[in-house]
Amino acid sequence: MRQESLYRLFGGSPGRVLLRLVFISFVVGIILSAINLQPLELIYWARDVVLRIWDMGFEAIERVGSYFLMGAIIVFPLWVLSRFLKLGRGEQ
Repeated sequence: MRQESLYRLFGGSPGRVLLRLVFISFVVGIILSAINLQPLELIYWARDVVLRIWDMGFEAIERVGSYFLMGAIIVFPLWVLSRFLKLGRGEQ
């Protein structure tokens, strides 16, 4: 893969992006530790939310899906447009 392609894929230098992700992960880890929240608790919470929605029936799943689609109609085109505008300006 060419270097330009890697820059475009990562949104910058892969090394800088990796360092930024490491730093942000460290900060988020400190914040989660400060509020006494463990990663497994987040996974269990997400699982419980899915199970509650499942227990409410397929109508709730349909409702959640429609909310997702309504949001996606706005969010995804804006995201694609922003990526095209960034590429058009030559920014990574």
